[in-house]
Amino acid sequence: MEFAWGHNRRFNAYANYFRKAFGERYQKLSVDAGFTCPNRDGTLASGGCSYCNNDAFNPSYCYPSKPVKQQLEEGMEFHAKRYRRTGKYLAYFQAYSNTYAPLKKLKEIFGAALDVPSVKGLVIGTRPDCVDEEMLDYVAGLSKNHYIIMEYGLESCYNKTLARINRQHTFEQTQEAIRRTNRKKIRTGAHVIFGLPGETRKDMMAEASILSGLPLDTIKFHQLQILKNTPMAKEYLMNPDDFNFFTKDEYIDFIVKFIEYLNPEFVIERFAGEVPPRFLAGPGWGLVRNDQLIAEIEKELEKRNAWQGKKIGNLPHKP
Repeated sequence: MEFAWGHNRRFNAYANYFRKAFGERYQKLSVDAGFTCPNRDGTLASGGCSYCNNDAFNPSYCYPSKPVKQQLEEGMEFHAKRYRRTGKYLAYFQAYSNTYAPLKKLKEIFGAALDVPSVKGLVIGTRPDCVDEEMLDYVAGLSKNHYIIMEYGLESCYNKTLARINRQHTFEQTQEAIRRTNRKKIRTGAHVIFGLPGETRKDMMAEASILSGLPLDTIKFHQLQILKNTPMAKEYLMNPDDFNFFTKDEYIDFIVKFIEYLNPEFVIERFAGEVPPRFLAGPGWGLVRNDQLIAEIEKELEKRNAWQGKKIGNLPHKP
């Protein structure tokens, strides 16, 4: 059975999307260009998002003291030793808010990445309150000759949750940033966390309908993980009953149900996050790799004869 996205996998998979669009795989290379965030440097708040510890996902070659070109070249060497070699890369500006700087600086940083011959595009992770028209016009210009995607930390559709985790912006701001980016014809992605404190499973399931109405190209899902040296780790230690973690089997059940209500045009990049166990300050799933989890999700989708978007429109928005 072939689905609307052009292959027989039961969700609109990122790997298949890239093969169909470009004929081959592109490897992401993380870059830490030394950005910060307005909720970290005192502009809006200090301490950053309560769950955030960038050390948990920054590769060993990523240090902001290194030039962008050097990080990318070391990243290529890193991946060549460990994985199947690929000749084309995307510079992934992942750490903190990667548009939180004057346009002149952004042009220097992004230009340095695109000057590396085998880098064919950029993945720019940022916050919805760190974009403006001038910056979006610049990125739209880059998009004419490169693969560019703006990836917004959406995290939750609920303002009470965003306030609790110290995001210091609203969901309305997120919606507006995504729509502005889409209007510029820039690829747009979002990142969502399931299991944030104060949210019920019903709250999280209702996000499928809310998200499906946004003009997104890609989406990433992560289960909540409590990381050491974060405000959330202290919160968890003081009030563990406020947290309702997914077991792996519960998460698979939830994700299978969730994507049935999800817009089938969204390309799903990730279903879950991975961090080294040494960074965890709360419950985890052990050494479960993403490829293993995807295999289990696909097995469950087939077992239930379910697929992405099968029930779209049947789940009402949360009041």
